[in-house]
Amino acid sequence: MNVTVRTAEVSDWPAVWEMLRPVFRSGETYAVAPDISEHDARNYWLAPSRRTFVAEDEGAVVGTYYLAANFDGNADHICNCGYVTAAAARGRGVARRMLAHSLEAAREAGFRAMQYNCVVSNNLSAIALWKSGGFRIIATLPEAFRHPADGLVDAYVMWKQL
Repeated sequence: MNVTVRTAEVSDWPAVWEMLRPVFRSGETYAVAPDISEHDARNYWLAPSRRTFVAEDEGAVVGTYYLAANFDGNADHICNCGYVTAAAARGRGVARRMLAHSLEAAREAGFRAMQYNCVVSNNLSAIALWKSGGFRIIATLPEAFRHPADGLVDAYVMWKQL
């Protein structure tokens, strides 16, 4: 794959929603209501406080991520991201490319650290990717996530200094 990442445009929303919908509906990885409406999902993913990007391969949108301050005020130098890869593109380097892009975009925006607030402990591929990118688990939130198949599972807070 020859993945490029660019700022999302309003016209990207249908492709972004096609990726987000099954991920949100599954209830397996995001702390978002599985029955979230398209309208609310759009407001969440494309919130004015976030910079949203899409990953493309040969003109097709194959991934998306957002970058935002994780906190306000005197802690606004720490950012947060959320990533989703199209099902057909998983395992092909899209998430790794978005991670690299997000780290650079965060540095350029002046953030000093990146923190993921709720990495579901049984999302092993994401945890491995984040660790390979230099993130470390700094906290475990016991039984913080209601996984639809596995019941209450831990969630991790993962952090990386930029």
